Amino acid sequence: MDIDMPLVLSWAVLITGGIWAFDALVLKRRRLAAAEALTASGSPESAVSESVREPVIVEYARSFFPVLLLVLVLRSFLAEPYQIPSESMVPTLEVGDFVLVNKYAYGVRLPVLGTKILEVGRPQRGDIMVFIPPHDPRYFIKRVIGLPGDVIRYENKALYINGERAEYEFNAQFEERTPFGFIPIREYTETFDGRPHQIYRYQISEQPQEWTVPEDSYFMMGDNRGKSDDSRRWGFAHESEIVGKAVAIWVHKDPGFNMPTFDRNRWF
Repeated sequence: MDIDMPLVLSWAVLITGGIWAFDALVLKRRRLAAAEALTASGSPESAVSESVREPVIVEYARSFFPVLLLVLVLRSFLAEPYQIPSESMVPTLEVGDFVLVNKYAYGVRLPVLGTKILEVGRPQRGDIMVFIPPHDPRYFIKRVIGLPGDVIRYENKALYINGERAEYEFNAQFEERTPFGFIPIREYTETFDGRPHQIYRYQISEQPQEWTVPEDSYFMMGDNRGKSDDSRRWGFAHESEIVGKAVAIWVHKDPGFNMPTFDRNRWF
């Protein structure tokens, strides 16, 4: 089950902050008044000390509140780690890669609500972007292919952006083993707007398709064109559902009981 960390952190900050504030404004005054009454009646010092002691829940709330608030601010407005769960961005990103997502590259947004409060920049073609698609509440990570107003055509496994074909350079061919036999895969370097990246093409026939990107929306595709659930199937990523820009791989961990490694660390 996926955990909505911004929502969890927001509730944790509200609860711990509320407990701390209620104690400071109400309960602490009552404890001090009780201690003064005990002192005036000549009660032992131990009884006076016990009367002013913070409840355990208040002590924990006071300790955790600033830490949780700092984490919430960092994750919501600066950067957030994201683990790659599928093969949709191979060969650029592998399953088990942990990427660092710049949360303010495309504007500062309120946590949970997602409302943009400060304009910073806009996605550019070739960016690797984390977003929430229209059909699934989970985070997706794909490459920005089409900007608002672009006409995108996908034909014979080649991209045409506003009528201009992307450049392709063949790199290698290999085979992938499946339950149905071996499938040939070709690796190419795809370049548009002067930004190259590697993609995988599968030798599977596809019908030509064409889309016009609506306003405030983006056409997204995975670099592993044969294994990517992307805009070719479910449409466009809306500007209001952008999470941030992936900027680096900071650690890699293969599934299972494997130690993290740093041999794939790099900036995009």
